[in-house]
Parts: sequence; structure tokens; C-alpha cells
Amino acid sequence: MRKKWWWLLCLLATPAFAAPQLDKLTLPAGFHVAVYSDQVPNAREIALGTNGIVFVGSNDAGKVYALTDTKGDGHADKVQVIASGLELPVGVAFHNGDLYISAVSRILVLRDIEHHLDNPPKPQVITDKLPTEMHHGWKFIAFGPDGKLYVPIGAPCNICDPGPDHGKLTRMNADGSDMQNVAVGIRNTVGFTWRPGSQQLWFTDNGRDLMGDDMPSDKLNKLSHIGENFGYPYCHQGDTLDPEFGKGKNCKDYTPPVLNLGAHVASLGLRFYEGNQFPASYKGALIIAEHGSWNRTKKSGYRVMTVRLNGDKVVSYQPLLDGFQQDEKAWGRPADVQPLPDGSLLVSDDLAGAVYRVTYQKP
Repeated sequence: MRKKWWWLLCLLATPAFAAPQLDKLTLPAGFHVAVYSDQVPNAREIALGTNGIVFVGSNDAGKVYALTDTKGDGHADKVQVIASGLELPVGVAFHNGDLYISAVSRILVLRDIEHHLDNPPKPQVITDKLPTEMHHGWKFIAFGPDGKLYVPIGAPCNICDPGPDHGKLTRMNADGSDMQNVAVGIRNTVGFTWRPGSQQLWFTDNGRDLMGDDMPSDKLNKLSHIGENFGYPYCHQGDTLDPEFGKGKNCKDYTPPVLNLGAHVASLGLRFYEGNQFPASYKGALIIAEHGSWNRTKKSGYRVMTVRLNGDKVVSYQPLLDGFQQDEKAWGRPADVQPLPDGSLLVSDDLAGAVYRVTYQKP
């Protein structure tokens, strides 16, 4: 019963569907934003195919979408549902012509999907051995440079000792075999990516609730070695012991974040920007979608941020796309970001049911 009540609370805490309001968005000089598609209810993770197809996971009636810009004008004029009736298919990952989909306790795959958009194949089960808990059960997924599929398993609670089966990031072969732990001490990561060149894994991690408006911060982390422990539930934001589970622990025993992103911002999808359309200062920067707080007195997040780096050191942390809420009323909630081959950037918004395209033209 507790799980059902928690799920109902989350639904009630999520604002009703709202239409995109681009006139309220703010961007740095020279940047522009347009609707790529407003026909993707509850749009979440974005994955790119090899033939210009954009795949989007969602938590709308278990649907997964394929978006096609047939005219090449920066707008997806063709939107197709390629799977439905799945359990929170938030995560999508494209690999060797196949689309992998997360569905809480299962990972599914649509084979050779780009050639069967009009008649999608039945999803095949890669694994059904993941935990069934709904609390942090939705999953962002991605293939790493090692060819393995990375799958997070969030803590089944706000704060608890998750034990060995939760609170971690795992990886497996493309066929679901040889599942291994990559990192532990993670409350819930809903975004990770690999830095071009070094191939190091960077990921966001959502901080716990019910420690006040300003504690603890969400984190941007970097993985240095397999099995690394990032502190949950004992240490938060790299320097604060948990009032219940931190007794007898020391934050120095866990890997600190590269950057604290702010309390309750709900940092989700992130990607390194390697395109040539944006100004040179964006090259190699991390772009992060902040979904926004749900229980803070004053809202935080609800924006897309840029983290510029010098090596592994953070140089700046600044907004790229802001204005998804005004006067404590939100109309949009960014969930993921995905650069396109032309150097523009897609941003999914699960509240407005849209995907936006951010472009740059020198003023």
C-alpha cells in the first residue's frame, strides 16, 4: 500500500499538462528556441538513430515515439508511436540499428527499428531481472564506449539504506548478460554520459528530500574507477552526513561531487556539447536538464544549464535555457538534452509534452 500511496503523491505533485510558451523562455544573446514537436506527451529521454530519426521515451500510457523531420526544416513533421502499453518506458538507447527501452524491471528492444517505423516489431525482452519497485523505478539508459548498456537502479525510497540491490549504476552486455556494478552510493541518477576523448563517465544524482529547502544539493559526479562509492545514504553533497544514516560515517570516505548543482533542482539528462554551431566557449561543456523541484517552498531548477570545464575543474555554471516557470507556476519541465549533428540542441519537456530545438546565430 505504501508504494501505491507514494505513486499517487507523485502524480498529484505533477502539474497538469501545459502547452509550450516559448515567449517566456530566455536564452543568451544569439540563441533561439523553437518547437521541434509538441506531439510527445510526457517526453523524457532522447536518443538519435543513424538516419535522422529522433526517438523519445515517455511516461505517457507506456508509449515510445519516433520523430522525423522529413523536410529538413528543423521541425519534426512526422510523429509515430512505435511502442505502447509499456511500464514507464522513460529510457531509450539506440545501438547497432536497434532501440533499447527501459520499463522498470525490464529492458526491451525493438530490432532494426528505423526500417520498420510504419509497422514496428514487437518488443523483445533483453532482461526482466531488474527490481520491480516503482519509487525511482524509471530509468535513463545509454550505451557506453565499451559497447555495454548502462542501467541505473535507484534507491527504492527517499532515504533508506538501499542494500546491495539498489542505489547503484550497473552495466550489461547488449543481450542482457553479465550484469555488473559500475558505481554504488547513488540515490538516483537519471542522466549520464561519457566525455569525448577521456571516455570518463559523468552523471547527475538527485539529492534526498525532507532536509529543508536548501539541503542537500543535487550532484554532478565523475567516475574514476569501477566500484566507486558516492556516499548515499550516509553522506550528501560531499560534505553533509545524513541525520539518521550518517552516524559513525565520514564524508571523506566517499567520492565528492565535481559540482553541487543546487537543492531540489532535479538534475536529469546531460550531454557534452561537441558541435560547431554554438560559440566556441560551449565546446566540451556539459549541458544539463533540470526538471525542477516539487516540494520546495520556492521553486528551483526548471531550466537547462551549461557547465564549462577546464580539465576536470568547473569554470562556470550558467543558464542556457530558462523561464519554464514564472511566479512559482511552472508550464514546462526539462527532462533531457541531445545535440544534433548540425550542432543544434534538442530539449525534452515532459510537462508541456514537447521537444524544443535550440539554435545559434551570431548576433
